[in-house]
Amino acid sequence: MVKQSILSAENDYRALDIWLAENRITKLLLVCDGALRFLSIRNYFAELPERLGVGVVKFDDFQPNPLYESVVEGVALFHQEQCEAIIAVGGGSAMDVAKCIKLYSNMDSSRNYLEQPIVPNDVKLLAIPTTAGTGSEATRYAVIYYNGVKQSVADESCIPSAVLMDSSVLKTLPLYQKKSTMLDALCHALESFWSVNSTDESKAYSRSAIAIILSHMAGYLANDDDANEAMLRAANIAGKAINITQTTAGHAMCYKLTSLYGIAHGHAAALCDRVLFPWMVENTDKCIDPRGEEYLKQTFCEIAQAMGCSTQEQACDKFGAIMDSLQLDIPEASDDTYNVLKTSVNPTRLKNHPIKLDADTIDMLYHQILSK
Repeated sequence: MVKQSILSAENDYRALDIWLAENRITKLLLVCDGALRFLSIRNYFAELPERLGVGVVKFDDFQPNPLYESVVEGVALFHQEQCEAIIAVGGGSAMDVAKCIKLYSNMDSSRNYLEQPIVPNDVKLLAIPTTAGTGSEATRYAVIYYNGVKQSVADESCIPSAVLMDSSVLKTLPLYQKKSTMLDALCHALESFWSVNSTDESKAYSRSAIAIILSHMAGYLANDDDANEAMLRAANIAGKAINITQTTAGHAMCYKLTSLYGIAHGHAAALCDRVLFPWMVENTDKCIDPRGEEYLKQTFCEIAQAMGCSTQEQACDKFGAIMDSLQLDIPEASDDTYNVLKTSVNPTRLKNHPIKLDADTIDMLYHQILSK
């Protein structure tokens, strides 16, 4: 995995000054979403040309679930303005766009970038996440849409070489968004832990992320600066975990909930994992992880330990109690909705899940997920 430098926002972003100087950056492409105008770091970029002589070219012409065409425009601007580096400020969409601009910056612009092989380049990419949840700044994945179809782009070379952790960016987040992004990070850590692709390294990341999230949850929700910074670290570490393992059934099942009900991604993922976790503990005999049922049982014990619990059952209850405390809505579903849901799951993501799931089981789980 790409070695990633973690920079501090202390002393008026002094570490970012040093990063720009060390990499001899004289002009950068700033890929940012609309949240930038609410953040204190906007002043840093506004003053950069006069203060350090570093040109800043802003690119924000993209939407949530960004389009391929937006990335093409970003690549063209990067070259037109002769930028030497990319800095991404924002949530998952800004990260996705910045990653793709980096990946495509050395490709043939006369051909579709999606049809060309990726050749790693040395364009520097620094990420400044504005939510503590997606972990996108730590993964090799990006998602863009081409002709209305989701395109998953993946390459190790698009992982940002540096990340700036700025707790002030979380100050203005609505409480619902803080809750849902925190849950996304927690679900990443849990799903990575039990994934069939887990390794000793990924499990270490998951343990660390779970411990940080649980110990700083109250402070984070109260908008404490230290807890906010800790949650940014946790999301990054959980991102490192899923970069190795990918996500599992909880994420595979949550996407349609998000599109049908308009709830946040982390909210939907947690609703799914709240039901999946205890169901899995009770059905280890259906294990399809090549390492076997006993290995899976031991993994659930390790998760419980990471959550500060004595048993797997207590860990499941603790996750449920966290969900109850956050008071997030559970949508209502009709029979027609359940029929849509049970056929919506991406089979590829189910391959990472350690317990076999068939259509009837998925239908049953959705009924439990959406039960009051």
